[in-house]
Amino acid sequence: MTGGLGAQLVLELLVLGCFTGFLAGLLGIGGGMLLVPFMTFLLSSKGMPAEHVVKMAIATSLATICFTSIASVRAHHQRGAVLWSVARLLAPGIVIGSLLGAQLAKALPSPVLALLFALFVGFSATQMLIDRKPKPSRQLPGTAGMLGAGGVIGLFAALVGAGGAFVSVPFMTWCNVKIHNAVATSAALGFPIAVAGTVGYMVAGWSLRDMPSGTIGYLYLPALVTISIASVLTAPFGARTAHRMDMRQLKRVFAALLFGLAAYMVYKSTRL
Repeated sequence: MTGGLGAQLVLELLVLGCFTGFLAGLLGIGGGMLLVPFMTFLLSSKGMPAEHVVKMAIATSLATICFTSIASVRAHHQRGAVLWSVARLLAPGIVIGSLLGAQLAKALPSPVLALLFALFVGFSATQMLIDRKPKPSRQLPGTAGMLGAGGVIGLFAALVGAGGAFVSVPFMTWCNVKIHNAVATSAALGFPIAVAGTVGYMVAGWSLRDMPSGTIGYLYLPALVTISIASVLTAPFGARTAHRMDMRQLKRVFAALLFGLAAYMVYKSTRL
């Protein structure tokens, strides 16, 4: 298969984009934790280069977050839930960490990257199941601490192709930020993570000569366009739903799904 997409793959990517866009708005997750394993599966089944398929999935996932985060954060902003002062403090470190994460990902073998992704998805799922209450006196750190926290969030997000919510939401709630504000602010942070990470993966894969047509570095443009169109349409519905429901039951179901996806990526790491 080259740059063109078959009708079946287009349909599969559209469904995936609708689902991940809705969850991006609902949970502020950016969709990457779902996109990467499913895209790895879909691209592998279409004969994409095995040694690059995980990095292609991560790069393309990050690029779609550029679009879903805008749609999601707009809906959250209309409800006054985004803490822009927090986002501004975290953003510089996030950009630096994301650029470094993409370069580190290039140096890692695909099986190691797939296993790393599985570990962080498993960690994220565990965090969803644990309802720990932070100390009432705990607050967000100062400027230097927020810069460092942003760097860690950006680094891990770029490595696994996610919007960073699996780190930023637990971090903010640990510092006594209300969960709806944490989710909304995480959605806003998804944009700088996605832009910096996408640029990093495009640069990291620029010199590769065995990539399929339709790619810029590790970024696979046909899948990006297909998923982005679907996810932008459904992200606002997820954001509106988030403000009307109790998140606890949904988080349990979603955590179970993440454990399954983590198991798949562990399996995939043994096959690359």
